Amino acid sequence: MPKRSAPKRAARRPKPAASARRAKPVAVPRRPSGRPEFSSVAVVVADRHRAVEWYTQTFGLDHVDDRDHWQRVGRKGGGLLHLCQMSEFDPKATLEPGTSGIAFTLAGDFLAACRALEERGVKFSTPPTKFDWGWGATVVDPDGNEIYLMPE
Repeated sequence: MPKRSAPKRAARRPKPAASARRAKPVAVPRRPSGRPEFSSVAVVVADRHRAVEWYTQTFGLDHVDDRDHWQRVGRKGGGLLHLCQMSEFDPKATLEPGTSGIAFTLAGDFLAACRALEERGVKFSTPPTKFDWGWGATVVDPDGNEIYLMPE
């Protein structure tokens, strides 16, 4: 009578390291329902394409969102500006030049950063100035919107 061979066993997988066995999945925090989260601030501009060019190439922000009318600049994961060309909706709409209430911080040497902006064509309505509380400056975009700058 022929000898029977033992059934073949499936290859065993090596056990994961003890630390891997104990690791628990990381829960992604969720924002509670109904809790507001900042999205963007509208800046009224005469020509959104020209504004995108100025805010990205001259001022140095990123073009984050490009959906025809919906043009947003800023930093991914940070505060954004919605460059809003109101004349597309209302031909009688006017620009809102002047103080926008928008402020940006500049990392590193504040005066050197301001000089670099000026060299790229950014116009200052208030040059870098030392105040009692610290340094500040105000720049103006091509539509007259003033943006405040301060050191980081």
